[in-house]
Amino acid sequence: MQKTILISDIHGEFKKFQDLLTLANYSPDEDRLVLLGDYIDRGPDSADVLDLVMNLQQNGAIVLIGNHENLMQKAFIEQTEYAWKHWTERCGGKETLLSYGFTKEEIQGIGEGEQFTIPQLQSTQLDEHLAFIKNLHTYIEDDDYIFVHAGIDPHIPVSETDKETLIWIREEFHNGYTGSKTVVFGHTPTSTLHQSENNHDVYFGQNNIIGIDGGAVFGGQLNCLELPSKSIYFIK
Repeated sequence: MQKTILISDIHGEFKKFQDLLTLANYSPDEDRLVLLGDYIDRGPDSADVLDLVMNLQQNGAIVLIGNHENLMQKAFIEQTEYAWKHWTERCGGKETLLSYGFTKEEIQGIGEGEQFTIPQLQSTQLDEHLAFIKNLHTYIEDDDYIFVHAGIDPHIPVSETDKETLIWIREEFHNGYTGSKTVVFGHTPTSTLHQSENNHDVYFGQNNIIGIDGGAVFGGQLNCLELPSKSIYFIK
């Protein structure tokens, strides 16, 4: 039976990502790799992670969008002070732009309010990554599982759920989901789900939810879930 390997919330941790794929013995010819989003921000090597993710997709991996990729996309599309500073200053986008070789001075916006303009950053690699992000899906569903970045609205079919919910939802999904299909998700660090700041293990909820975000970029671990065996691999 084909293995499904799931990883989420890499957040620029390129070396950990490489090591985890090796540890899980991932083979693109034999396994199905599903990546659940948040490849960028906060960590040091977001550009390298996206390069690898693109390569993995070309070799068959299924790649979903996370809220951080969406924030990056919005910052460049909306070009407002709020969108730019929310991404770069609050959500780790500054570290992402530094990974493309820009300097701190180059990534500062000019002006304030309605007069604010985002910097004109020239990078073929960045342009390729933004185009890649634009085409990512929000979820996939099979006979037994739903794979998604953050979760689903427990009250409506996933096919009718808006993108913002799928990449941002937390407690309403964690506590309210009662569906028969198991939902595998990232986004919320498992230490929060376990209610234990030192427990970064994969979280198996009693209501058919499995959280795999081990909070690697916050000092936790990068988790990998293998299905159908439910084997766990991780890099501290």
